[in-house]
Amino acid sequence: MLRVLAVDDEKPALEELLYFLRADPRVHSAEGATDATEALLRINRALDAGPDGEDAIDVVFLDIHMAGLTGLDVARLLAGFARPPLIVFVTAHEGFAVQAFDLKAVDYVLKPVRRERLAEAVRRVAEGAASSREIPPGRDRGSSATAQDQIPVELGGITRFVPVADIAYAEAHGDYARLHTVPPANAGAGHLVRIPLSTLEERWASRGFVRIHRRHLVALDRIEELRLDAGTTTVRVAGTELVVSRRHARELRDLLMRQAGRR
Repeated sequence: MLRVLAVDDEKPALEELLYFLRADPRVHSAEGATDATEALLRINRALDAGPDGEDAIDVVFLDIHMAGLTGLDVARLLAGFARPPLIVFVTAHEGFAVQAFDLKAVDYVLKPVRRERLAEAVRRVAEGAASSREIPPGRDRGSSATAQDQIPVELGGITRFVPVADIAYAEAHGDYARLHTVPPANAGAGHLVRIPLSTLEERWASRGFVRIHRRHLVALDRIEELRLDAGTTTVRVAGTELVVSRRHARELRDLLMRQAGRR
């Protein structure tokens, strides 16, 4: 049974959110706060009480755009505590999803809030709360699957979580990237995310993703074939042939040779 704090500076939106939360059988109690200052005072009281105290809070449903401190500011402050409450962002703006999940948010719900979508967020929170009780104080909860093993994508106004392990390659689209998965998603069109390819390259380097071209980042263990033909190097990844630029070709061959040697 979850103890919830909902924070939104728009009173009608806050009342609707509290109504949905209180109707969920997994929610023991749901309080509201109309600004970040009020929310931080309430959270501070909860942290002083400890996880088993009467004033404890398991999760904070946070609006992002508020007067004064934003929901992102609140989440950054909470990240400094040993056992902060879980965070779910509830916002009308989809452009902050990457920042939200960098801050270890459990979910990202777009307004207008739909009851079934909020119920899914509560389910995720309930699972996350159960897991956090098993993590000893001082250990970084950011090692959870949601934070590092999945990436949030928007599809039809709904945030989905795509496992990084399912991504075969990413393709640059300006300031966006299109993620191609195995099996393919959206009739092969992939998932478009508002993250530059260079950012994904930096984040996923430790997960075996390598740059083969200014337009493509591939998962090394998803490469099915390397071919050199008339001076052009290509790879087959998830059934798709991709060109390897000259500047990346030698490094890629070396990586594949080292990988083969470890098998």
